[in-house]
Amino acid sequence: MSEDKRPGWLLRRMFGKKEEAWPPEPVPVQPPDPKSESKSEPKPEPKPEPKPETPIEPASPPIASPASASEGQPDFATGADDISAIPLPPSEPAPADPDKNTIPDEIEGADLQPIAGADERPPAGTAGDDPARGAEKADTTTVAFAPKPAPVPAPTPEPVSEAEPASEKRGWWSRLTGGMKRTSSALSERVTGLFTKRKLDADTLEELEDALIQADFGIDTAMRISEAVGKGRYEKGISPDDVRAILAAEVERALTPVAIPLTIDTTKKPFVILMIGVNGAGKTTTIGKLALKLKGEGHSLMLAAGDTFRAAAIEQLKVWGTRTGVPVVAGAQGADAAGLAFEAFQRARTEGTDVLLIDTAGRLQNKTGLMAELEKILRVIRKIDAEAPHAVLLVLDATVGQNALSQVELFSKAANVTGLVMTKLDGTARGGILVALAAKFGLPVHFIGVGEGVEDLEPFAARDFARAIAGLDKD
Repeated sequence: MSEDKRPGWLLRRMFGKKEEAWPPEPVPVQPPDPKSESKSEPKPEPKPEPKPETPIEPASPPIASPASASEGQPDFATGADDISAIPLPPSEPAPADPDKNTIPDEIEGADLQPIAGADERPPAGTAGDDPARGAEKADTTTVAFAPKPAPVPAPTPEPVSEAEPASEKRGWWSRLTGGMKRTSSALSERVTGLFTKRKLDADTLEELEDALIQADFGIDTAMRISEAVGKGRYEKGISPDDVRAILAAEVERALTPVAIPLTIDTTKKPFVILMIGVNGAGKTTTIGKLALKLKGEGHSLMLAAGDTFRAAAIEQLKVWGTRTGVPVVAGAQGADAAGLAFEAFQRARTEGTDVLLIDTAGRLQNKTGLMAELEKILRVIRKIDAEAPHAVLLVLDATVGQNALSQVELFSKAANVTGLVMTKLDGTARGGILVALAAKFGLPVHFIGVGEGVEDLEPFAARDFARAIAGLDKD
């Protein structure tokens, strides 16, 4: 038998057992010692006991294995040569070469950039601190990788110096048209829709009246404006711009008689101004703005915190006093408002103050008890000066619409209102209420407000208001 065909050759090749020399070398046999043979006698071997004979059964024929089970498998007994189908054991991975550059798995595939100068070959004998290792690495190219640098943030713009000039504030006309935008836009859209490519007839004029009434111009004013638009123009075309011009002219004509500025009589010291109105109309804020304007005109002032029902109103007036540099006479919350007004009047007279502004608590015009308290304040003030207060200004909120008519009527009966201040015109699309008030009561309109800023309270000018509400430019 050849050396490759000896028994067990295939298993040894598969499992890597060390092959022994074949055939095995004979072990040398030493000759027996005659002396030892003579001394020891051979022991008789025990005779084996006879075993019972068992009948021999005929051998069964060999069972042929299926062809599929024997095909492609080696015959270990006969040492067949077909071993291609036998899987070999997995080979162990080759040891890593320590001198070979490899990239770790955690950075493989990452967005890396080579470091500048890293692709240059180092001179022989200079790799690390080992000269011998440096000699071995002299011909090896080393590439180092570094993470991609983070983007550099954009520089923050330098803050503008306070010395730089600020942008100019908007003028009064710009603030007025901006504040009246809601009213003028609503009217302009209706007028454009009614009079664009359409002849003037009764239906068109009726729709124009409805638009004016919705803007709180009042029925009488709406009818008068409609008649002016239709005069001599029936069955004729009229442009929306012509209608706006007629609207502005009629509004100006209605408001001109009431556009009267507030005049301070310097012969009366102090000139007492009593501010009244319902809750939330803006009395306290209006007092602060008015104080700033009057002080700018050269008048000395004093403020009286007569709204003793709200602690916030007292503090708010104190803030305005600090802001304007005007002294404030204030008491505790719940104090008698009439007594505080009396004290402030005496102090202002003693100090020779030009103007005394008295704040009062907000009250609804239909509450008889609160209106009676207002009458008490008037009686106490008149004990010092029978002509005081010299001005009673009713502050109206433009957003209340037609309810302003009721306020003017009832407050005039209780406190003899001498003038109006219309606020919050920028918060409504019904700015026409001022026209209705002028037509019904004829009370002077001293100031209008179109915002919360100090500069947003200005003396009333009929022409500017009329053109702003009609959506026309200032002429």
